[in-house]
Amino acid sequence: MSVADRDYILGTHDEEVARLRLQHAVWRPRALDAWRRAGFNAGQTIVDIGSGPGYASLDLAEIASRVIALDRSARFLDVLRARNNPRIEAHEVDLDRDPLPVRDADGAWARWVFAFVQQPRDLLARTRDALRPRGTIVIHEYIDYRSWRVSPQCDEHDEFVAAVIRSWRASGGEPDIGRDLPRWAEELGFEIRSMQPIVDVVRPTDFAWHWPIAFMRSGLRRLLDLGEISAERGEAIARAFAALERDRHAIMINPVVLEIIAVRH
Repeated sequence: MSVADRDYILGTHDEEVARLRLQHAVWRPRALDAWRRAGFNAGQTIVDIGSGPGYASLDLAEIASRVIALDRSARFLDVLRARNNPRIEAHEVDLDRDPLPVRDADGAWARWVFAFVQQPRDLLARTRDALRPRGTIVIHEYIDYRSWRVSPQCDEHDEFVAAVIRSWRASGGEPDIGRDLPRWAEELGFEIRSMQPIVDVVRPTDFAWHWPIAFMRSGLRRLLDLGEISAERGEAIARAFAALERDRHAIMINPVVLEIIAVRH
């Protein structure tokens, strides 16, 4: 495993590849709708910033003529390359420092990428440089991670969310990066076409419920490995998660995501 792969918060192993597949399945309708409104279309070149194993890249390749998938994980890119899609070019790129290997692209897409890099404003500037004038970027990023709540009230869930935020920031990322991106975008020469919040309220019987639960399980194991949560507290949190899933009246409010569609001047 490369150094870049070891740095991934939840790893790049098979279980994480499967979790990302589930995540994209849940969020795919929102992505497709945003790309439509952004004008992504046939004949275009679209850049997938932080592509991971490429589930969004594969969907983009059904729309655009050329997709440039960028990620720092060799493992994830191997998963994407194994699909042998002739419209997709996969490049191993450190998004914190490397120049993006594309110019004059028609569009760019990023979901939960700026929140994890240490130089998010600089990445936005390099993304601007990769776009042609009037090229469009679509971004989905969290704007209020503490809005991730459950009912009935669960102190263990709140403890887990606080630990995730603490460890996220300790690694150099910022979970609420969506608050800064609109201002940076305008400073860097983008025109904001639209902004809208995305928030879901789900129950254990909903398909979308499985996405946060999968993260909670993987995230809890990582927090235990990092020593952010004790083994005793980890067991208590796991029991609370299980009780929540058994409660057919339970609801989960997922953390608020900000969707930004912006056009380069």
